Amino acid sequence: MRNERILLEAMVFTSATMPAQRSSTPCSDEVVVRTHHLSKQYGTRFVVNNLNLEIMRGDIFGFLGPNGAGKTTTIRMLLGLVKPSSGSVEIFGYDLASHSTQILPHVGALVEAPALYPYMSGRDNLRSIASVVGGITEKRIDEVLELVGLRGCYKDRAHTYSLGMKQRLGLAMALLHDPELLVLDEPANGLDPAGIVEMRELMQRLSAQHKTVLVSSHLLAEVQHMCTRVAIVRQGYLVKETTVEALLSGRGEYRVVLEQARAALSLLQQQSWGKSAHLDSSGALITAGPGERGRDLNRFLVEAGFVPDSLTPVTHDLEQIFLRLTRSGGM
Repeated sequence: MRNERILLEAMVFTSATMPAQRSSTPCSDEVVVRTHHLSKQYGTRFVVNNLNLEIMRGDIFGFLGPNGAGKTTTIRMLLGLVKPSSGSVEIFGYDLASHSTQILPHVGALVEAPALYPYMSGRDNLRSIASVVGGITEKRIDEVLELVGLRGCYKDRAHTYSLGMKQRLGLAMALLHDPELLVLDEPANGLDPAGIVEMRELMQRLSAQHKTVLVSSHLLAEVQHMCTRVAIVRQGYLVKETTVEALLSGRGEYRVVLEQARAALSLLQQQSWGKSAHLDSSGALITAGPGERGRDLNRFLVEAGFVPDSLTPVTHDLEQIFLRLTRSGGM
């Protein structure tokens, strides 16, 4: 484990550049990370199995799954810390296996606990990295301390820092060289509610600057607020990859409040598109619509003599969807 942390530091310490043919112009539809049938096998057990991901420039990409789903192993393969059993990783359009020394200096990572010098101050921990990287000014150190909320305690020794402060300093280390891709495994670990909100706002600022952020987190409510796209894995397999908006919008279902709801329910359940219609705990109808269109559902009900008082799309929270997709049997 210590060797992996040293290698993560080495990613920052290298000063190689990307291959010259890569365009430096940000492009919103550029694929920054792509995995091709990525698998990792230990003995007869697949920890990651045939994983295909695409992460676009500017994404705040949530990588979700229960414990043991293969998230950390996938992240380690994306960082070159673990060699895939099969498949490949492509970053910035180049194969990681053959271009790692050019790619990884443009990647920042915070995986597990940051490796700190405990008897050095927060600022001196950053200076130690800056001295190896080269070209990083005191102004840049000030900037990242400000970004992560440590300007007020940068003189304190790292061993006096709380868990949340150590996470902030680890994030500052990952940001020091202004990476194009940031990979964060549980970045909010140890942060209080205010710190979590600050972390979210920082990720959103980085996205607005065309940076790409991959976040693995168990804080599903925060992922829902922060991320633009998510991938959910279970037992090494990808079960869903989509935008957060599409994931939360439900499956074309609507909540309908109207009189004679039970009579309307009976009619809806006779339709091919309404067989799953039901009443919720408040007595409102939950149903799909013809062609998943709300206006067509409204027209159908009105023509049948049931005039809705309200008709709204059903939305779900990420926790509900996550549990449904990751339980045994998936959907």
